Amino acid sequence: MIHEEIVVLSTPFDESLAKVKEAFAAEGFGTLTEIDIQATLAKKIGKEMDRYTIVGACNPNLAGRALDVVPQIGALLPCNVVVRETADGVCVEAMDPGLMASVTGNDEVTPIADEARQLVGNALRRLRSSP
Repeated sequence: MIHEEIVVLSTPFDESLAKVKEAFAAEGFGTLTEIDIQATLAKKIGKEMDRYTIVGACNPNLAGRALDVVPQIGALLPCNVVVRETADGVCVEAMDPGLMASVTGNDEVTPIADEARQLVGNALRRLRSSP
């Protein structure tokens, strides 16, 4: 499930990737992982593709609260943010944190997921309005 807001940036890939990390940091998310899918697939299977990076973003306060409610929710963390080159620019898409609530079926996770969804949306809107 992808967050309903998708952003396309006109800046070069590396600059766009930095902007993504900054926008999410401004909303309390740290970068836990950064996976260069382009390089990994080129090395492992010889696949050529445009630049494609997955940023694992985590808001420690929300993650801690969610783990207190459902310890197994760690399998759904961190929130993945895809930064990929397209013909139209650099596309930024994020996992919808609401997925956490729907997968667990635990109503106590819903307000945490809703707060995370709002913060992810804020970060995406911040990107959309950045120069």
